[in-house]
Amino acid sequence: MSLKTPAVRTATDIAYDDLSTEALERLAESVVCVDDAGIVLACNGAGATLVDLAAEAILGRDFFKDLAPGTNVPRGYGRFLAGVRGGGVDARGTFAFDRQPRPVRADLRMVSAARPGRHWITMAPLADATRIEGVAVVERRSRAQAVDPTQCEREPIHIPGSIQPEAVLLVADLDLRIVAHSANVDDAHLPSGEPLIGLGLDAVLPASFVKRIGAALAADGLTEGNAVDRTIRFAGEPFLAVCHAHAGRVLVELEPVPERPEDFGPARPVRTGVAVARLRAADTIAKIAATAAREIRAITGFERVLIYRFDPDWNGEAIAEDKSADWPRSLLGLHFPASDIPAQARALYLRSRIRFVTDRDAAPVPILADADHDGPVDLTFVQHRSLSPIHLEYQRNLGVNGSMSASIIVGGSLWGLVIGHHRRPHYVRPAMRGVTALLADAFAMRLQEIEGRTLWEDQQAHLATQVHLVRKLTQSDDFVDALTSGDITMLDLFDTKGAAVVSDGRVTLIGKAPPAEDVLALRDWLAHARPPAETGFVTHRLSSEYAPAAAYAEVASGLISVFVDEARDHCLMWFKPEAPSTVSWSGDPRKSVEPGRDAAIILPRRSFERWVEERRGQSNRWATWKVSFAASLAQVVEGVVLRQRRRIDELTVLLAEKERLLEQKDVLSREIDHRVKNSLQIVSAFLQMQQRQTEDPAAKQAFAETSARVMSVARVHDSLYQAENMEEVDLGQTIAVLCRDLSGMAGDGQTVGIVTDEKVMVPYRKAVALSLIATELVTNAFKYATTEAGKAKVEVSIVAQEDGGVRMRVCDDGEGLPEGWADRKPKGTGLGMRLVRAMLDQIDARLEVSNDPGACFIVHA
Repeated sequence: MSLKTPAVRTATDIAYDDLSTEALERLAESVVCVDDAGIVLACNGAGATLVDLAAEAILGRDFFKDLAPGTNVPRGYGRFLAGVRGGGVDARGTFAFDRQPRPVRADLRMVSAARPGRHWITMAPLADATRIEGVAVVERRSRAQAVDPTQCEREPIHIPGSIQPEAVLLVADLDLRIVAHSANVDDAHLPSGEPLIGLGLDAVLPASFVKRIGAALAADGLTEGNAVDRTIRFAGEPFLAVCHAHAGRVLVELEPVPERPEDFGPARPVRTGVAVARLRAADTIAKIAATAAREIRAITGFERVLIYRFDPDWNGEAIAEDKSADWPRSLLGLHFPASDIPAQARALYLRSRIRFVTDRDAAPVPILADADHDGPVDLTFVQHRSLSPIHLEYQRNLGVNGSMSASIIVGGSLWGLVIGHHRRPHYVRPAMRGVTALLADAFAMRLQEIEGRTLWEDQQAHLATQVHLVRKLTQSDDFVDALTSGDITMLDLFDTKGAAVVSDGRVTLIGKAPPAEDVLALRDWLAHARPPAETGFVTHRLSSEYAPAAAYAEVASGLISVFVDEARDHCLMWFKPEAPSTVSWSGDPRKSVEPGRDAAIILPRRSFERWVEERRGQSNRWATWKVSFAASLAQVVEGVVLRQRRRIDELTVLLAEKERLLEQKDVLSREIDHRVKNSLQIVSAFLQMQQRQTEDPAAKQAFAETSARVMSVARVHDSLYQAENMEEVDLGQTIAVLCRDLSGMAGDGQTVGIVTDEKVMVPYRKAVALSLIATELVTNAFKYATTEAGKAKVEVSIVAQEDGGVRMRVCDDGEGLPEGWADRKPKGTGLGMRLVRAMLDQIDARLEVSNDPGACFIVHA
């Protein structure tokens, strides 16, 4: 399109001024007459048909803003105003008219009439409105046909071969020689009649700007979306020139911009600082999303602005919406399937962060190149790149014409989008686009602050729990007990309701978890189904991957598991219960595409009505970073397991050595007991021999008593020598043998009856004390209880008590003990009873004495 002030008018131009209303109506071509402000003064029937309104409904309305909003752009309305202000309008262009059922594209001619304040606009619909310069417009065709939904994923949207008509594109090599350009170069008043390919950029652009491009290119300052820009003029008209480099090419976009900003929106300055301050003041994700939607809509003028968030599966959700009151349908809270924005589109959003489409139905402008040009031009970072026909059809189905998207990048990942919708074509000035990009970045930074703070607090709490668990693990050789007992357990690490530890086939459950046998089966499935290098596994839909889990979905729909060791003998598991929910989709998510005109063309879904999905067998999602916490805890547990194994190996060696030493000790102890018994028997024999050689009765008695005491200790050692257990003595057997010895030593007529429980086992120390006590009591009975000269009968019993103690009873058949016997002077030396009391104190025993009818002594030990 060219813009000039005509010096001479053609006869055709003048003829419109001379036509009557009736003559104008009879014209086959579409004609509209407007005033200096673009308000319609007259219109013939053909013109009314083109704008899809009755003729009487057109009069008095704004042609550019109301009847043909696709022309409300600098290359249309802007050039019209420039002509009005400059003394004459003369401009051409191709624009779209939004008619039902399909839009119509037409060539417009705008010229000033001879009468001041009047201007003629003629509109000639294109002969083939469905094909514009070789670019196909997708048409619907309802029929049953196989559809390949992955075709959307493979669509090369970065090399569409065309741009939107709101700009002119020049493509140069790294030597700044033009190798390709858009077909509309005359729109920037460049010489379309002569070849541009092969010329240097300095042949068509100001030399100072080209020099700046060269310097930025040399400094690597034009790649990955970095650009230089400048406002330049062609034929007196302002253009914004934006240059960047990509894929070995230098690309320059020339976009006509308003001479006066107020021609396309309010002229008031944008209060960017205020908008950013409001974002800073919001303290939750919901609040900053609502603020961003409201502020960006106020700046751009879109009828609806959404904040659209991706989930981990790349489904989207409209989490905030600001819209005009008359927009019939709200998208707030609705979910959109991942197929609505396929993978390659998301990848492009991550690199090229902002995109505006003024008119969905505007004819794309093809890129022209010479035969030697190597392949299509990569338009990844071109702001006016044309859009996929499938995406444009999606917009049509959604009832959207003008649109915008700005990427929300958090931590280098695509978090979501700011999306603008307008039901009619909608132009946004470059300055406002820049402010939109700034606010999108401010939103992302504020979002990262809030999410980062929340994440940091959550991670700190988890870290404190993990530190506590690690401390317990380092102090324990039983990692299962360390994780599952105490005030803080492995449940606290992820705030879950149930967990399990599998260790060498043994299952320890904590909280609400599946039965042990199901946990073992789950561990076996994980061990065989997961790759060897994959130690961790996380899911919030366990039954969809492991069907048997449906039986216990109520307690374990979500799972984090991690193997501790390479052999997978030890496994930690955390469970999340089922969280039934409903999700409201914008249309049936299963119907992302429909068949198109032929096997190679598909169409996006038509319906965006609310579609409710009932979700079962799913838990709330795990935070992805929590898997790393589980993995790090498993590494600590692995250290404990390895330590346990080393400790077990060491203990096994030590145990074997101790068993060997114990065997040696047993042999040695038996040998010592045998030798002590023999030595004591020798001593006793010497004492008896000395007794026989002594004439003194007192000495005889002393030798006899001492011999008996020595013999009692000898009998204990003899019992130890013969016993299976070297630590305990069969007291009944020992006392029985001892009493026979004492009876033999006392001579004929002295008898001892012994009654004992079987296997009354007592420690060696207690056996010695009780043997000495028994010796003293039996010996005294022989001495003092004799009723006839040289005769006495003594009864001894040994009984085991329920509390583990022993009762020893020694009774004689004598006259009994006289009253006050304990306070009387003993008949002999009194050594025997002192020895008895000493032995009682030594083993913490007590003595009962009574006459029944003879003297009866009962020892409780």
